Amino acid sequence: MNGAVQRVGMATRYSEAAIHQGVVYLAGQVPETTIGHDIEAQTAEVLALIDALLQQCGSSRAHLLRVEIYLADLADYDGLNRVWDAWVLPGFAPPRACVEARLARPGYRVEMIVTAAQAV
Repeated sequence: MNGAVQRVGMATRYSEAAIHQGVVYLAGQVPETTIGHDIEAQTAEVLALIDALLQQCGSSRAHLLRVEIYLADLADYDGLNRVWDAWVLPGFAPPRACVEARLARPGYRVEMIVTAAQAV
């Protein structure tokens, strides 16, 4: 492969994803329709967005390399994990970080940044 970078869902300010040498880098994914809902609803939506974007980039949750999770309130950690544990494929749990952070909009409870390998 050459050093070319493929961008997916490019807007003026950012791209939804970038692909370089077989590695997929997703932008932070936040809920679109469940803003203001509980952590489980927002987590489920964000994970569905990640699934769709990974598929568009030639990858899947079986190819996760790393996931960074930002919670507006660490009190939501257990609710996040209930949805996460059902989503992660057995035997494919990626390295993961989860921290509390002030998110861009008050209604956001979770944001996730994913790095994955493209499927061969």
